[in-house]
Amino acid sequence: MPRNIEIKARLNRRSDVEDRIVPLADSGPIVLEQVDHFYRVPEGRLKLRQINGEHAELIFYRRQDVAGPKTSHYRRVPISHPESLGTLLTDALQLIGLVKKTRTLYLIGQTRIHLDEVEDLGSYLELEVVLDDDQSEVVGQAIALELMTKLGIAEDDLVEEAYIDHLGA
Repeated sequence: MPRNIEIKARLNRRSDVEDRIVPLADSGPIVLEQVDHFYRVPEGRLKLRQINGEHAELIFYRRQDVAGPKTSHYRRVPISHPESLGTLLTDALQLIGLVKKTRTLYLIGQTRIHLDEVEDLGSYLELEVVLDDDQSEVVGQAIALELMTKLGIAEDDLVEEAYIDHLGA
């Protein structure tokens, strides 16, 4: 199962962080309008993500709800009929809630940097260090911590849970 090392942080001044990202970025910004539909599952999280109203993917992942760098194991599958699949999943599993966000994506090496404006929550940063099969989690954690330092993200800024949890769903 693919893995990455993730951190999520609340941003007080998004523009300051973005100013630090731009000179480091290999690519971006790419702006994505995303709606995530979360479904109740026995373990982990399952979401149907619609992107820019054009594309969709089903994502299952497992990760601990802790602040700081954490390992996420995930699977993603492209979906061609998201409305039909959403109805099926709601009937079978129960819809927990929706997360609507505008995501600005940058790439720095093997790290995806997301600047998220989350409806009803505010501004956040997510780092996802995508690990190669032969890379250790320790290496990914070191990359994440180095980028946190470069971007001025303090440990006090880190959040533990998914957006859906912060919305009280």
